[in-house]
Amino acid sequence: MANFLKNLIENDNAELRRTGKLADQVIALEEDYRTMTDEELRAQTTILKDKLANGKRLDDIQVEAFAVVREAAYRVLGLLAYRVQIQGGFVIHNGDIAEMKTGEGKTLTETMPVYLNALSGKGVHVVTVNDYLATRDSKEMGEVFRFLGLTVGLNLNSMNAAQKREAYACDVTYSTNNELGFDYLRDNMVVYKSQMVQRPLYFAVVDEVDSILIDEARTPLIISGQGEKSTALYNRADYFVKGLKEEEDYTIDLTSKSIVLTDIGVDKAEKIFRLENLYNVENSTLVHHIDQALRANYIMIHDIDYVVDEGEVKIVDPFTGRIMDGRRYSDGLHQAIEAKENVEIQDESKTMATITFQNYFRMYEKLSGMTGTAKTEEEEFREIYNINVVSIPTNRPVVRKDHPDLLYPNLKAKFAAVVEEIKERHAKGQPILVGTVAVETSEYLSKLLSKEGIPHEVLNAKNHFKEAEIVMAAGQRGAVTIATNMAGRGTDIKLGSGVKEVGGLAVIGTERHESRRIDNQLRGRAGRQGDPGASQFYLSLEDDLMRRFGSDRIQKVWEKLNMTDEGNEGEDLAIQSKMLSRQVESAQKRVEGNNYDTRKSVLEYDEVMREQREVIYGQRLAVINEEDTLTPQIKAMIKRTIEREVAYATEGEQKDWNLPSLLDFVHNTLFSPEKITLKDLDRKSREELVSYLYNESVSAFDEKIALLNGPEQVLEFEKVIILRVVDSKWTDHIDAMDHLRQGVGLRAYAQTNPLTEYQTEGFDRFQEMIAAIEYDITRFIMKAQIRQNLEREQVNSSSPRVKPSSMPQHQSVKTLKG
Repeated sequence: MANFLKNLIENDNAELRRTGKLADQVIALEEDYRTMTDEELRAQTTILKDKLANGKRLDDIQVEAFAVVREAAYRVLGLLAYRVQIQGGFVIHNGDIAEMKTGEGKTLTETMPVYLNALSGKGVHVVTVNDYLATRDSKEMGEVFRFLGLTVGLNLNSMNAAQKREAYACDVTYSTNNELGFDYLRDNMVVYKSQMVQRPLYFAVVDEVDSILIDEARTPLIISGQGEKSTALYNRADYFVKGLKEEEDYTIDLTSKSIVLTDIGVDKAEKIFRLENLYNVENSTLVHHIDQALRANYIMIHDIDYVVDEGEVKIVDPFTGRIMDGRRYSDGLHQAIEAKENVEIQDESKTMATITFQNYFRMYEKLSGMTGTAKTEEEEFREIYNINVVSIPTNRPVVRKDHPDLLYPNLKAKFAAVVEEIKERHAKGQPILVGTVAVETSEYLSKLLSKEGIPHEVLNAKNHFKEAEIVMAAGQRGAVTIATNMAGRGTDIKLGSGVKEVGGLAVIGTERHESRRIDNQLRGRAGRQGDPGASQFYLSLEDDLMRRFGSDRIQKVWEKLNMTDEGNEGEDLAIQSKMLSRQVESAQKRVEGNNYDTRKSVLEYDEVMREQREVIYGQRLAVINEEDTLTPQIKAMIKRTIEREVAYATEGEQKDWNLPSLLDFVHNTLFSPEKITLKDLDRKSREELVSYLYNESVSAFDEKIALLNGPEQVLEFEKVIILRVVDSKWTDHIDAMDHLRQGVGLRAYAQTNPLTEYQTEGFDRFQEMIAAIEYDITRFIMKAQIRQNLEREQVNSSSPRVKPSSMPQHQSVKTLKG
């Protein structure tokens, strides 16, 4: 540990020496740019872009670019970046995290690396934790970039696709982390390239980087749509299959537990549902319902695979025979069984796309950030994101007085003491910022202050719309502000006249947060840029953190002092010592360790999905971007499908081959029964069977697409089929993986590693999904009737909006509901 800390310090020192030399070079250019006119300064943007176009790298022009934007900020905002701010800018440009104490001007610091990287034309994303900060910074700091001729965009949840596309096309785009992640997921659900809004992910500068990349990393982004909810279609499909006869209308392969309609069964379906061709691509939803109804009625067995209990279909664990409460079959099978058993068909939401913040932000070519508090999580930043944390010195020495924590026996005594201190400081005109962990606490404290006649403002999630004006007034003489501890709050607290003389801003914490960083953020609201200030945290034995993690040692101290909760004895007394602060910090470290384990677990599970997601999204984008033909890819899928079916039917010795099963596949998927008979398949080797069926299929396929009007229509026909099948199977797969993720934890009881089980089973399911995609594409391509006016459709075309949800193990989930 000692060597680890030594290396951290040495790395910081080396980086500070490097960035210090660069900062001195930037400052040395100050007079050169100060003498320029506004037009000449603006022209530097074109000059720097030309240098990049002629082969220079960003590092080659970094000193000039920093000097240009530093001067522009001085002219536009009246703010001239300090040496330490310039150093922080170089750390950010290097793809690392600049840890700068609260009040050191991080927002101005980011303008320098953002401007430099925006000159590349690839687009820089400035990421904040909420719309208020994104909007504020895009207006204030955006003025600097606009002055220098760059375009600035703001990306908000309320915008439509066209507005978002315009925002992302800008040189600099301000956005929240949530909106970036959801836009990425939505972009990979569109069916036309023109519907996408994001460009390739180049460079992200994350403000309050610890809040976004650490705290919120436990919250996967999920786009969920309503699961199959057409009760009528389930019932119609169920009614239809119940009237079918085995062998005549459908065939079952007991070995693989697969079931398909025969050509006679297809004819009956077309007659009953009044269709020209069941396998036309627009009927894919009906085909899916019929497939599941067949499985429900003739594969899934009552009292073996499931039971009906109190009007609900419940799954039976095949290994233990126990009912698996709360589990449902995915892909509409559960609803099909409910229709079969004539019980209420339940709707269920369906996970359609998901990603963690860790995996989203690691897709950027370069990632960096800034915060006042990141050193405590440096190991995680390095391990997960491969970025370092560099502590930047303050511009002026910190003179704020940080008092040791005060511990009271109960909440009543603690808040009485808090109110008393507020009264004393308020009486002399000192502004006070009171930090609370929860909205309920802020409202409780507000009532206590109102009883004492102390005017105050409350800033919490219920009145966030007044945030700007409340924060602006929080540093004025006599102001009392109660705020829930939200990242980014209080960054604009400026001291009013006469405040320094009465001690500056006083920060009072009403309890310790489970993360040391949040406490440090609150404390750092006072004592900025050498201003006076003070901080004091009040704790009680009844606080959540103390009840969960408080040591026995603290309790024993109270017992020795005979400070009990009975009566009022000792209630106005408190412990104040460095030992107490160390004990609290130890408890916080334990919570942070637990949270890190949770985040790591989320990432490990999402790693399985990341690899699969990149394969599907990459191939999907290739289909959308294809401008020539997809015929070779489709023919390859047909061949692989035939190879799989032939291999399955020809296992073992030739005398044991199941050619009737292969013929069922041929009739159900490739051709009508009169085209190929059992005689055509007999006495052929495996290779000959594959070659024969493939050549016949290619010939039929070529005849079919010859009916279309030219290559453009052929390509559109191919895209329609591929995208509909891929999207349908992929969303089914995501949903199935989500169910697997929720249930796999139980396997630990069987002495198996849940993650290993998830990885193994997830890989197998992915391979099965690929095979199913190719099978369905083959089936629809070979069976569909040619139409000239096919159009691509999204699996879920409704406009999603944010909706909170929940996951097991207390992981909150950000969800888009479609």
